[in-house]
Amino acid sequence: MDVDVLELHSLSAPHLKARLEALKEANKELNFRAAKVLEHLNEFTSLNQEKAAALKQKILDLNIPRLKDKHADKILDIMPTNVEEIKALFSGENITLKQEDLTKLLNTLKE
Repeated sequence: MDVDVLELHSLSAPHLKARLEALKEANKELNFRAAKVLEHLNEFTSLNQEKAAALKQKILDLNIPRLKDKHADKILDIMPTNVEEIKALFSGENITLKQEDLTKLLNTLKE
């Protein structure tokens, strides 16, 4: 069976958790991998989907240059608590953030 990819976009961990829970309700059972992913998300995800969506919008509303949806999702997945953790998140990315942008991000996460 061939599958055509129509659109690619990132998902935050809270969003994925909500989708897997909905799938579990609809099908009554998840396959092994999906069940393991849901188990991991239950253990390590502290935000619910609504709070995550609101926080993501606040992050994107900061209008930080070159910061995209996928970066906001990565921030929500890790929920860094200091500037060094935010820098570590972007160490593998082709993006550099100014100190003032890092501070704005951190203050937004602490709200």
